[in-house]
Amino acid sequence: MTEPSPEQTVPTPPAEAVAPADPSAGIDRDNWQDPGNVRWSFQNVMQVLPTTPISRGTGPVAELPVDLQDLGEVEIPATEFSEARSVRSVIESTDTDAWMLLHKGTVLTEEYFGAMTPGTEHLLMSVSKSLVGTVAGVLVGSSDLDPNRLITDYVPELADSGYAGATVRHILDMRSGIRFSEDYLDPKSEVRQIEESIGWSEAKRESPGIGMYEFLTTLEAKSAHGGVFEYRSCETDVLGWVCEKIAGESMQTLMSRVLWSRIGAEQDALIATDQYGVGMFDGGINTTLRDLARFGYVYANRGQSLTGQQVAPTTWIGDTLTTTEDVRQAFADGPGDNRMPGGAYHNQFWFPFPDSHAFLALGIHGQMIYINPGANLVGVKLSSWGLPQDAAKLFPTIRAFEALAKAVNSPAAE
Repeated sequence: MTEPSPEQTVPTPPAEAVAPADPSAGIDRDNWQDPGNVRWSFQNVMQVLPTTPISRGTGPVAELPVDLQDLGEVEIPATEFSEARSVRSVIESTDTDAWMLLHKGTVLTEEYFGAMTPGTEHLLMSVSKSLVGTVAGVLVGSSDLDPNRLITDYVPELADSGYAGATVRHILDMRSGIRFSEDYLDPKSEVRQIEESIGWSEAKRESPGIGMYEFLTTLEAKSAHGGVFEYRSCETDVLGWVCEKIAGESMQTLMSRVLWSRIGAEQDALIATDQYGVGMFDGGINTTLRDLARFGYVYANRGQSLTGQQVAPTTWIGDTLTTTEDVRQAFADGPGDNRMPGGAYHNQFWFPFPDSHAFLALGIHGQMIYINPGANLVGVKLSSWGLPQDAAKLFPTIRAFEALAKAVNSPAAE
């Protein structure tokens, strides 16, 4: 056998002969949300946290008709903060794991990146809030839940907490007066204290933790209920507890019965739980890209699923789409800089524009459902941003879906 000449190269061994590095090596409850780990952990939550299924039931799977189109070159107009750019450039620069565009119930775009597949269950983070809000909406439609009643009428365990005197409407719109910091980068903030209490981090691994319910009873009020909007994840956790009390069953079972088994889901969803089996209502749900699009379609289609089943009451859909001046003023007066002038937060959804039909379900690290009933459009994007919040990735994504809504509804596209 002769030695290779300088012009020759030694062949690389076949890929199958090289043992790949284990992407999960060293990932645990202390570091699963670190920037370098989120891409793997968001697609493998069940290997890090306790989870239980949200059953899809036994009904038919809602078919997703496909008419794939190359929409990457659709132009996003320039703003005072950014130059014009393409949809493709946004997708490629925002840590996208998967995205889909659904127009009139037909898939125009469906893409997966890295290890993500159509069957991968991805963590939704706070997009979970919109699913829990929808469960509440079903209970409102059946007259089991009255948004104007006190929370303590349903959950008397909160009578000695800061939630005394707050109504369900206050938490649906995040307008309670509870003291709660949503600063994800502050390890001492209440949003991180929840994680410690429910075992999502191991900062208190020497004890089992108090769990979700007991943590909520420790929260105190800092101002009168019904004031300005302030984003607080604990509001959805209380809302989930209210729903469970009304139904007399866990959120896992309740959500399966009134929502997940009715949208034509392809797979069971998962919800990460505390150490006692209570779901993390504000951010623990995991599902596939396709099933998330099936959920979004319900709001774009007057509460009906792709199978034609009425999932959410039309009255709830109408209420969600009606953002009053009071709601918008409360949003404008809120202490946080939401960078959505004229926007609103209502029924666990974000309304970013005062002059658009579009509204959003949002989760940190880049999870989004964009719903535009006027354009018959649903956009879904699952991501792995390194930082929990990143305006340079969030707002271009919103503008990308806005541009797509215009493009697919233009006369030239008909």
